[in-house]
Amino acid sequence: MNLSDSQTAGQPAPDAGASTPPLLRLSAAEAVFNALRTDIESGSVAVGAKLSSETTLAQRYGVSRSVVREALRSCTALGLTVTKTGKGTFVVANQVAKDLVLGAYSARDLTEARPHIEVPAAGLAAQRRTAEELESLRDIVAAMAAEDDPEAWVSLDSSFHAAIARASGNKVFESVVADIRDAMAHQSETLNIVADRQLASDAEHQRILQAIEGGDAAAARAAMGEHLRAVGLALDSILN
Repeated sequence: MNLSDSQTAGQPAPDAGASTPPLLRLSAAEAVFNALRTDIESGSVAVGAKLSSETTLAQRYGVSRSVVREALRSCTALGLTVTKTGKGTFVVANQVAKDLVLGAYSARDLTEARPHIEVPAAGLAAQRRTAEELESLRDIVAAMAAEDDPEAWVSLDSSFHAAIARASGNKVFESVVADIRDAMAHQSETLNIVADRQLASDAEHQRILQAIEGGDAAAARAAMGEHLRAVGLALDSILN
C-alpha cells in the first residue's frame, strides 16, 4: 500500500488521465494513522505485538519516516501503542482510551485547566500587550496560515499561546503555559491528524488576534474561550 499513490482524504479523485498530485504530509500522516488504527482495532495486529520499524512502515506506505513518526505519536496519544526507546512500538490496546496521553499531562488535564489560564490571559494581553508583542503575534498567525508542514505548524501553535501568556504581563500565566507547552503541542498534532483541526484553528487564532489587536479584553476572552471549547469538542469526538 503506497500512500503517495492514494487519494487525499476528503478531496475529490483526480480526472482520469491526470497525474495524481503528491499527498501533503498531513494527509499522509492521517492516512498512515488510519491504516495503523484499523489494523489494531480489527485485530490484524494483536495486542502485545510489536509494530514494524519506522523504516519498514515508511517503505510499506511510501512516505517519509517523519510522517510515520507523526502517525505513531497519535496512536500513542490515543492509548493504542507504547513506544519503548531502543525496543520499538508495541500495541497495548485495541480500542481508544478514555483519555489521551499527551506527555506529562492528559487531555482531560488540559481541557479542565486551560480555560482558567488562557481565557483571562487573553483578556489581559488585550489590555497590556506592547507594540512588539502584538507584532510577534501577527507574525505567528501569518506564518501559521501559510504553513503546510504539520510539525512546523504545531510549533507555531504552541508559540502563539505562549506569546499571549507573555503579553498578559502575568508571570504565573506565562510560567504555567510554558510548563504545559509540550502537552499542548502533542494535543495539537493529534487533533490535526485525527480530527483535521488545522484550518479551523487558524480561523480561531485570527479572531483571538483581532481582539487583542483592538484592545478588547472581553472579546479576547470570548475568542479564546470559543477556541478552547472547539478543541474540547474535537477531543470528545475522538474519545467518543
